[in-house]
Amino acid sequence: MYDLIIRNARVVDGTGAPWYRADVAVEGGRIAAIGKLECEARETVDAEDHYLAPGFIDIHSHSDDSILACPSAESRILQGVTTEIAGNCGASRGPAPEGKEEGWPSMAAFLSAVERAKPSVNLGMLVGHGAVRACAMGYGAEKPTEAQLQRMRELVAEAMKAGAFGVSSGLIYPPSSYADTEELIEVAKAAAPYGGYYATHMRGEGKTVVRATEEAIRIAREAGVPLQISHHKVTWKPDWQVSCFTTTAMIERARRQGLEVFCDQYPYRASATTLSVNIPEWAFDGGVPALLERLRDPVLRARISDEMEASHVGRWGDIFVSYVTTEANQWMAGRSIPDIAQRMGKTPAEALIDIVIAENDHVGEISFGMCEEDIEHIMKKPYVMTGSDGGAMPLDAPGKPHPRNYGTFVRVLAHYCRERGLFPLETAVHKMTGLPAARLRLAERGAVKQGMWADLVLFDFDALRDTPDFANPQQACEGILKVYVNGVLTAENGRHTGAHAGVVLRRAQG
Repeated sequence: MYDLIIRNARVVDGTGAPWYRADVAVEGGRIAAIGKLECEARETVDAEDHYLAPGFIDIHSHSDDSILACPSAESRILQGVTTEIAGNCGASRGPAPEGKEEGWPSMAAFLSAVERAKPSVNLGMLVGHGAVRACAMGYGAEKPTEAQLQRMRELVAEAMKAGAFGVSSGLIYPPSSYADTEELIEVAKAAAPYGGYYATHMRGEGKTVVRATEEAIRIAREAGVPLQISHHKVTWKPDWQVSCFTTTAMIERARRQGLEVFCDQYPYRASATTLSVNIPEWAFDGGVPALLERLRDPVLRARISDEMEASHVGRWGDIFVSYVTTEANQWMAGRSIPDIAQRMGKTPAEALIDIVIAENDHVGEISFGMCEEDIEHIMKKPYVMTGSDGGAMPLDAPGKPHPRNYGTFVRVLAHYCRERGLFPLETAVHKMTGLPAARLRLAERGAVKQGMWADLVLFDFDALRDTPDFANPQQACEGILKVYVNGVLTAENGRHTGAHAGVVLRRAQG
């Protein structure tokens, strides 16, 4: 007598192998048997010849920002994500500098808080270079002393011992962006003895993407760790359909030379981040309070405005406000910077500065900067896995968040696999399951195999549709029939069941 049997399924097992028909039995949260099963279960589900796959693993998440406030993680579960790795782009909620309101004193403390919250998804963490740098030396742009660098190493080692899977960097975000290559090598080295990897939001994804890729490869090689290039893309229009051929060739050469390099990617032309990323880097020296002081200083404000206008020629129309926190500015969500600036009677740069001040830097943007040809070229590469760069959100989240939060995985399956025909279904599922599981060394997830944890997604391939879009992102995808987390039904036909069966994942010790 099993807990659950899913009968008459087309099993796409996550390895990339061709699908096959089978029944799948679950007992105690794990897959207990696969085949033509002549047995009984407390619950029997007829898959009706639909596809059954491992739960999707989001290798690039920022759910540490929201999982405690939104443990049901509807934006994750309703698109089939059952496991995610947060703490990317150099930012992690643990460790945090003493006195910082948003954060935890250590990785161990944060992971314990997640366990108490009982999330609906399985969550693992990276430790952010920006976080450990802020703990060791604050938010200044200066080069670290040897003592400060040693403190960064110690903090990374502590996080790894607590179960982090590796260290991340966000080299367009202060204070991580203030680090030179040598500092990053030393910090990444601290993860090497624990089997961790280095994930990087590279120093440039536009004009300097080739040079940034070269730096990322050098850091991983000299630190002796595997490399994960985050959300790989090219955002400089003159280099569309050019630079991505160079960067992927560089990655393939590094792999031939023995460096373990993978990438993740989200399937949209637009990126999303904080609106203040458009402000020159030097203005962030000392952290957000220092930034806001400079923005209020007439002389420095004029300099910042002039630099932004010079660097954003032809780009302002691609930038949209995605969310704000004040009631007075809610009208801005979903509007472009030129539209907002016109309504305010100001230049785009001046309007952006006023928004950042009014929102105390808690304001997001969506920026259209990629082309479909580059997206497809990168996506087809066998070392590229799917990652949303999104996070845990409810269906009634405010503003206009990027649809990648809600629809990344279904978009790859429905649009790029089924409609565009970039690769077979088995390959698409492998990019979402077996491939990230291999990256993370998750021996018990990422495949439909006996003994594995029963993270499972049942879907109607023909009916899959990524309904979340830029106009209406807060939607459940169509075609996801059932989602199980550790054997517990957590979503059914676009509705969350209320189950909270997720666990904290920690990197295997030893």
